[in-house]
Amino acid sequence: MAKLSVNVNKIATIRNARGGDVPNVVQVAKDCERFGAEGITIHPRPDERHITTKDVYDLKKVVTTEYNIEGYPDERFMKLIEETRPAQATLVPDGPDVLTSNAGWDTIKHKEWLTKICKQLSEWGVRSSIFVDTDHKNIEGAKAVGVDRIELYTGPYADDYEKDRDAAIKEYVYAAELANELGLGINAGHDLSLDNLAFFKQSIPNLKEVSIGHALIADALYLGLETTIKKYLELLK
Repeated sequence: MAKLSVNVNKIATIRNARGGDVPNVVQVAKDCERFGAEGITIHPRPDERHITTKDVYDLKKVVTTEYNIEGYPDERFMKLIEETRPAQATLVPDGPDVLTSNAGWDTIKHKEWLTKICKQLSEWGVRSSIFVDTDHKNIEGAKAVGVDRIELYTGPYADDYEKDRDAAIKEYVYAAELANELGLGINAGHDLSLDNLAFFKQSIPNLKEVSIGHALIADALYLGLETTIKKYLELLK
C-alpha cells in the first residue's frame, strides 16, 4: 500500500487570507494523522504565502508520521532542513515566483549541485527525493546524484486522464520500471485526485508515497476531512 502524505499548504492559505490562526495548521495536521494519513507535507516558500517559517518548526513538534518538507534547495531551505530534520526533503526546481511546482529537474544540468545537496541530506539523516518528469535521462541522472527517491510530476497524467487514461499513464509506467531497475524509490504528486488516483496506483509498480493537497482539501469542503482522507486511503489499497 502506497502511503498518503497530506499537503497542508491550502490550510495555511485559508488562514493567511484572514489573518489570525483559523484554521489552525498544526491542529489540522494532527487531525489528518488521526484520520489515517501517513505523512504531512509542506512547501514553505520564501514569501510565506501559505506555510510560514514558524509553521515549519511548530509542525516538527507534533507530526508523528512522516514529515516531508519540499522546496527549492537554496540556503534558506537547507537551513530549515538542518534544524528540523524531517523524514524526507523533496527538492523541486521552481523558484520563489512560481505559483506551484509544475516541472521536474534537469538532473544532468544540475548534477554537481544536486549531488552536493543529496550528500548533505544523507549526512543529516534525511531521506532525499527529487521532483522529476518521465524523461529517462533525468531519472538516470537522479540516480547519479545519489538521491533516495524520485517524485514523479503527475500534472500531465492528470490533464490527459479523462481523454485517454491508458495513453496518459504509459510514460509513467516506463519511468517507474526504470526507477525500479535503478533502485530508486518512487513517490508521486500534483493534481492526483479521487478520480485518477486508483488507476495511477494500480499501474505504477512499487509506488511508495503520494503527496496530495489541493484536490484533497477541495474534496474535504464537501465531504469533510475525515471522510475524504479515508476515501483516498481506500484508493491506495
